[in-house]
Amino acid sequence: MKAMTEPAPCQVEPGESAPTPRPVAVGLDELRDMAWERLFGNTRPVELEIGTGKGAFLLRRARANPQRNFLGIEWANQVYRYAVDRMQRWGVPNVRLLRTDADHFIRVVCPRDSLSALHVYHPDPWPKKRHHKRRLFKPVFVEAAARCLIPGGHWAVQTDHDEYFEVISALLRTHPLLVETPFDDPEFGVEAARVATNYEIKYLREGRRMHQLAVKRRAP
Repeated sequence: MKAMTEPAPCQVEPGESAPTPRPVAVGLDELRDMAWERLFGNTRPVELEIGTGKGAFLLRRARANPQRNFLGIEWANQVYRYAVDRMQRWGVPNVRLLRTDADHFIRVVCPRDSLSALHVYHPDPWPKKRHHKRRLFKPVFVEAAARCLIPGGHWAVQTDHDEYFEVISALLRTHPLLVETPFDDPEFGVEAARVATNYEIKYLREGRRMHQLAVKRRAP
């Protein structure tokens, strides 16, 4: 993968003022009764990545799409702090990072009908059967996440775990609000130049098979 060059300044739409510097890291208290406009300072479309890790995907995606806002959620403190530092060093104005439980955020905090896209790449498979209850993908989570999407909003999932993918695909493909769409759907904005995650790069080098699935919320 090519090294990244210095980012271009964020573009400003007609009628918008130039963005003022805002903290990359946000706390859950700042999101009570939240509105995306207050968080980002504009009304641009919002994409959410669950499991941001060190932020490689989010950084490249945000830089490639300056007219969109991006929120990344990560629970592991060490990599969360790495991602925050990374975004601050690159000065990406359209990214916010939050350290919290993703399931709680989706079910309790995230506004309904508000996300243009949801990215969940390589969620922890918790492979031991006694740990399956800790998995992110459960019916209650999928139901809440589907309602967080706007009509037409996309949800992309990727994993290298065969059994977990079967569970995920069954939940998403049978949900009445969701319909399958090509993973590289041009409307999603990823196309052939889709940005790889750190996990994807690592796993492909190890020869692991990637499972990919994308759905979008049905129009009313």
